[in-house]
Amino acid sequence: MHIIDYAIFVIYMLAMLGVGVYFFNKNKTAEDFYVSGRNMSSWHIGLSVVATDVGGGFSIGLGGLGFTMGISGSWMLFTGLLGAWLSAVFLIPKVSALGHKYKFFTFPQIFNHFYNAKVALLAGIISAVGYIGFTSSQVLAGAKLASATIAGLNLQTALIVMGLIAVIYTAIGGLKAVIYTDTIQWLVLIGGLVFIGIPIAYTAVGGYEAIKTTLAPEYLSLTNVKWYQIVNWSITIIPIWFVGMTLYQRIYASKGEKEAKKAWMIAGVFEWPIMAFMGVILGMLAKVAATKGMFAGITDAASMDSEMGLPILLATILPVGLMGLMLSSYFSAILSTADSCLMAASGNIVTDIIAKFSKKELSHKKELQLSQLVTLIVGFLAILIASQMQNVLELMLYSYAFMVSGLFIPVIGALFWKKSHPTAAFWSMLFGGATTILLIVTENKLPLGIKLPEHLDANLYGISISLILFVTISIYHFNKKERQNGIQTN
Repeated sequence: MHIIDYAIFVIYMLAMLGVGVYFFNKNKTAEDFYVSGRNMSSWHIGLSVVATDVGGGFSIGLGGLGFTMGISGSWMLFTGLLGAWLSAVFLIPKVSALGHKYKFFTFPQIFNHFYNAKVALLAGIISAVGYIGFTSSQVLAGAKLASATIAGLNLQTALIVMGLIAVIYTAIGGLKAVIYTDTIQWLVLIGGLVFIGIPIAYTAVGGYEAIKTTLAPEYLSLTNVKWYQIVNWSITIIPIWFVGMTLYQRIYASKGEKEAKKAWMIAGVFEWPIMAFMGVILGMLAKVAATKGMFAGITDAASMDSEMGLPILLATILPVGLMGLMLSSYFSAILSTADSCLMAASGNIVTDIIAKFSKKELSHKKELQLSQLVTLIVGFLAILIASQMQNVLELMLYSYAFMVSGLFIPVIGALFWKKSHPTAAFWSMLFGGATTILLIVTENKLPLGIKLPEHLDANLYGISISLILFVTISIYHFNKKERQNGIQTN
């Protein structure tokens, strides 16, 4: 990269840190830090939601899907559209009123309200672990982008630099800093893709004729995807809209139900078709460039890391100045997700775990300071985890799957089924999440040599176990109560 590109990039990063410093002086309580004073508008919330959900990890991951399967990879974010709109219709009307009435900060507080403190504690642990993993995936995405575009920068150094930037401005600025930087960062990313990345890449590889002659026909088809891949994406991504701590924080931060529902509708449209197709198209253009030998030192497109195709494409084709702008655009997307996930994990640990064991109530100032300290610690842990991983999309989906398989069924039961029981919620969380992790580690292998179908996601089995346990135990306790009531009546 040229010195001008470095200068643009550094100025942009300093501006984001400046937003964090500005809101550091505005935050007076933990409510300011975690839910932005509960007065945010629908457009700020909507852009923050999509920036958080898609972000850099999915941006890099979508590029990888476009590289390997073409425009059919866009179906992954169609499930995001479905999740956003379903939760707007069914979840927000129930959660928004509860959040404002009881001054909730976190998602597990819903479990404390409907079940008990023991269930809420387990939910807090599951959510915190999942979001630490998700934060790691964003740091890894940023490091991959940086190491591919900045000469002499290795992956481990890039991890440290990216992680520190995200951790510092999130820890000092809180959710309001996160939402405002998300809005800026998402607009920068969309502008960068529409006006810089896609047009220049399209021209550089030779336009539509080059795409058509270089890639197999299925790359330009929306049917180049297996049914089970859509099932796997659906059972992982749609439920996250019902259990994502980052999403609950934004419901609580909205002025009211109407603003939150509008924000979710906005987010859904930005996910699919807007971001979905832009991401996979850039990945396809990277595949064309790699196949045509445009990448220095890479002679075989099939053997390269598909997620590195997009960063290398940008580094290869963009002229001085525009490279700095485009790099800032992608780092924007990455930071917008990393900061929100940090906030989520920190909120879970402080509100749902530490507060459960604290014998005395902290002052507003002490609680704010503790929140900032925990955010720093979580950030450093996320950097450490990222340094041990290689694939961004895989790490993201594993983190999603762990949360979804443990939390989805109990929260649906709490909100929509009167027979739901705390004991059922606790054990379905524990065994649902544990089943998914076990099958991921063993690659769908069970004891005695039994092997489950490889093409179905471990999350499907985790959710199934969670559902069976939840329904069975809830009905058992409901019938037991009915019998006891009958005996007392007689």
